[in-house]
Amino acid sequence: MNIVDSSGWLEYLSDGPKASSFEKPLHDLGNLIVPTICLYEVFKVVLRERGEDDALQAVALMKQGKVIDLSAKIALEAAKISFDHKIPMADSIVVATARTYEAIVWTQDSDFKKFSGVKYFP
Repeated sequence: MNIVDSSGWLEYLSDGPKASSFEKPLHDLGNLIVPTICLYEVFKVVLRERGEDDALQAVALMKQGKVIDLSAKIALEAAKISFDHKIPMADSIVVATARTYEAIVWTQDSDFKKFSGVKYFP
């Protein structure tokens, strides 16, 4: 299973210089899971930068993967990860979701590089 963090989605959607780094997991829809926190973050950034229509299109693309809701189990694990590693809430939710589903996290966010099971692109 794979999770593309919000930074990866935004890089891919904007066709940034590292967009190709995220093609493999994004094209493997059968193994792509999408935490709802990523939907939130991507929608918010695209809404701010390009408007609601583009934000809705981005979310529609993201929803082709399996959307994972924030359960009580994941929330509590995320809180512990956030506390132990001093990382933001959203990042800890992604890590907790990845651990729950034995997924690899694909990201450009340096907060993730200290965790195992992460493909980090600086």
